[in-house]
Amino acid sequence: MTHATHRVTNQAPPLEGHDVAEDPALLDGLRRGGAGWAEPELRELGVLAGTAHVADLARLANSHPPVLRTHDRYGHRVDEVEFHPAWHELMTTAVGHGLHAAPWRDDRPGAHVARAAKFYVWSQAEAGHGCPISMTCAAVPALRRSPELAARFEPLLAAREYDFGLRAPEGKRGLLAGMSMTEKQGGSDVRSNTTTAVRAGEHHLLTGHKWFTSAPMSDLFLTLARTERGLSCFLLPRVLPDGTRNAIFLQRLKDKLGNRSNASAELEYDGAVGWLVGEEGRGVRTIIEMVNSTRLDCVLGTAAGMRFGLTQATHHAAHRSAFGRHLLDQPAMRNVLADLAVESEAATTVALWLAANRGRLGLAVTKYWVCKRGPAHAAEALECLGGNGYIEDSGMPRLFRESPLMSIWEGSGNVAALDALRVLAREPEAVAAFFAELDAARGGDRRLDAAVAALRDELADAEDLEVRARGLVERMALALQGALLVRFGHPAVADAFCASRLSGQGGLAFGTLPRGVDFAAIVERGRPKS
Repeated sequence: MTHATHRVTNQAPPLEGHDVAEDPALLDGLRRGGAGWAEPELRELGVLAGTAHVADLARLANSHPPVLRTHDRYGHRVDEVEFHPAWHELMTTAVGHGLHAAPWRDDRPGAHVARAAKFYVWSQAEAGHGCPISMTCAAVPALRRSPELAARFEPLLAAREYDFGLRAPEGKRGLLAGMSMTEKQGGSDVRSNTTTAVRAGEHHLLTGHKWFTSAPMSDLFLTLARTERGLSCFLLPRVLPDGTRNAIFLQRLKDKLGNRSNASAELEYDGAVGWLVGEEGRGVRTIIEMVNSTRLDCVLGTAAGMRFGLTQATHHAAHRSAFGRHLLDQPAMRNVLADLAVESEAATTVALWLAANRGRLGLAVTKYWVCKRGPAHAAEALECLGGNGYIEDSGMPRLFRESPLMSIWEGSGNVAALDALRVLAREPEAVAAFFAELDAARGGDRRLDAAVAALRDELADAEDLEVRARGLVERMALALQGALLVRFGHPAVADAFCASRLSGQGGLAFGTLPRGVDFAAIVERGRPKS
């Protein structure tokens, strides 16, 4: 058809064929964390993540979400979750590149930083399948509380082979792990859990109902159940060593706002076999190792979402014209894009720093703040595309739906903020380490120095801490991001961050950076590149 009305003009070309790993803040963090050796593989993954083929896999995996089959045609209970082939291809790539538990078996310096960088890059391709990848990585430190179980399963959890299907774990080429903690009466208050575990020889039999179980198609689960000595941690296989199905019954899959490619389930244990992990009665202390690791991935996942939104917005603005100029050349849009870029770089920088340092206080405050910023960032990035961004084909609605999840998973806002207060009260060495990081940037920017001094004064006031928790933790997170950017970031980004986030020269909305910011340099760092 050649009618003039069917000519397409002033539309951005598809964003494909770019290197997702061509990200200055990411590459700087990788090298700073001692993982420069991983750059060739990271680049390989980045090029793959930017292909049209992978974008189509992401679309298919989310357009055809997992389906639960509780019974076979004869009425036998099977409790299987079926996925679109696109999901399996995404998972194969993630496991093959060691985004799961592989770094726990890698003695090279910076192995966890390398894994974090790859997780960040590949999460921009499709976020939902990052859940079982993250859970598998996080299971290892908890499992090491029981050396015999770790010796049995850790090599398979770290193996770079994706071997989907319900079979006896030790007969597979590679394993995935999930987590099953919350119950309907408690949510984050896991100490109110009612699932019970009764000893039966060398194992326990668990009975109870779990309200949210991440990655129910996994081979192994870490879960909490109550024994005579209190809440304890257990490892449950989906299939027992003799090949029979464990008594784990999937009741339904959750119909979620986003994260639709990934299955989350409600399930029941009816005398399910589980092996004790760690000390009986100290289950929360054992499984918190897994929680802390997945909190890091919540930060990484949010930073990845910010970078994805930024690249989509800058690409669109570079090709779309309005009022006689490209959007990228419009001062108001340039301010918005630069502000989005500053937020993105701050999140990426602190995420890679956490991967290298893993300080509990830094993790708690960052998990609270970065994940809280995700939805606002996604909404603004979507708006940069206008109506085009509100259309499902753009991928921006999927980003927007995904964005609240990272703040909810592994302790929503109040939980993360209160956890930071607990660390402040109970772990003086963690507090000292946190402020040592801030002090390392002293003298680099007067606005940062003033913010750190005010933060010290605020922490000296112990009254009504829980009422002030969110504001206090927000300022701690901003101070940490500012210190890292002043020390390691691009000067224009650090200057804009300190002006807008620390000294009050910016507004509440994105796009309110003050005059004098080097908008061009900041935006250029956020543009996708081949």
